[in-house]
Amino acid sequence: MSSTKKPHLSSILPPIAVKRRHLRKYSWLPDVLRLKGSIISRIIGPVLTVTIFSALVCYAATKGYKFVLTSSIFPLLSVVVGLILVFRNGTSYDRYWEGRKSFATVISNVRNLSRQIWVQVAPPPEVAAIKYSIVMTPTQLHRHKTDALLLALSYVIAVKHYLRGEDGIDYPDYHDVLPASFYRFCESDFYISRGNGYQQGTPYDSTTPIRSRDHSAAPSHRASLERSTTSMPNASKRVKVKRSKQNLVEPNASTPLLAGGHRTLEFQLPPVEPCMPLPLIIVHALNKLIFEFRRVGHLETVGPAGANGLSQLIQSMVDQMTAMERVANTPIPASYSIHLKQCITLYLFALPLTMVNELGWATVPIVTVVAFTFMGIEGIADEIEMPFGNDDLSLPLDRYCNDLKEEIFYIIDRLPEGGEGVGFYDDGEGD
Repeated sequence: MSSTKKPHLSSILPPIAVKRRHLRKYSWLPDVLRLKGSIISRIIGPVLTVTIFSALVCYAATKGYKFVLTSSIFPLLSVVVGLILVFRNGTSYDRYWEGRKSFATVISNVRNLSRQIWVQVAPPPEVAAIKYSIVMTPTQLHRHKTDALLLALSYVIAVKHYLRGEDGIDYPDYHDVLPASFYRFCESDFYISRGNGYQQGTPYDSTTPIRSRDHSAAPSHRASLERSTTSMPNASKRVKVKRSKQNLVEPNASTPLLAGGHRTLEFQLPPVEPCMPLPLIIVHALNKLIFEFRRVGHLETVGPAGANGLSQLIQSMVDQMTAMERVANTPIPASYSIHLKQCITLYLFALPLTMVNELGWATVPIVTVVAFTFMGIEGIADEIEMPFGNDDLSLPLDRYCNDLKEEIFYIIDRLPEGGEGVGFYDDGEGD
């Protein structure tokens, strides 16, 4: 009689993949052993320096050297250093949170603006259409509205690059977003400097067909983009010290009151190529397009209040960009950070001298843990001070822009426009 072997339980049940995010519900161990996204790579050098110094102090103590340093004042000093670290970390996180709120407000404004343009911009009623001389076909109106939505999306992407100090429009996330009409605007001489002012050129032309949303730009557009970036100054400036900041120079003339050795200091403005941030140029084109909608009567159904609402959304977008620019252009004073690091360094290098007589070699791991704690808090505060960078601890602006891009493209491709597919129906319950 042959006995059949029963299959093992592991061959019947499907394999269970245990991931870190599953273990976080029950244990801290996955995050304790995690290196990616932590501050260890930034502070490993200073912590090892303190550890080596502590080991040298312990070695000297074993050779007969006596360290007479009282530890009575160190508890009070540790409390003071801890309070300064908390204040430093809170100040940096306030900047981080303010940047997140401002960028979220910009995205909210773009969502509301896109929805209102897509629904409310429509041909005027027949009664009101008599007073307008410009007649636009539904295809032209659809193209203009698509341009407006793409310009609103381009504004968010331009703000992201502007805050990161990335000039120009030669970036992959612009290629399938910026409408072709805006490329013509960039190629014109509208913002090219001529002497002391600007030479008037071709204004924004919203009648040009939009580009295909293919990820590979058309050859003509690529060629024109290369010409525009090499033959004309960039339309955007970096996030840096304002161009109006004046330099101190020493002239040849001396003051009449302090003759001889003292000279006056005059303020002179260095010659700077006039330029304008790219997001403001994009929002200018968007605002002009809204004005065209209102001028030809396509906002007649919502009236002046609806048109003013669109203008207020655009104004709020510029206000939030200015708030983020303020965060990027106003760093925490360097003297504050330098003094904090000096206090932490003096405390950590003096700490083993007070502990070695009582703890011996146990001083080394204790001082290492204290250094890891203090330097880690200061390192985190320094990392999140500028929330618009490209590192892991900065805001994920690329993900925010990609999510908004999917939403705008969904509106253009899937959702009906104002007056399309919408009507009243009788639900059978009377008037």
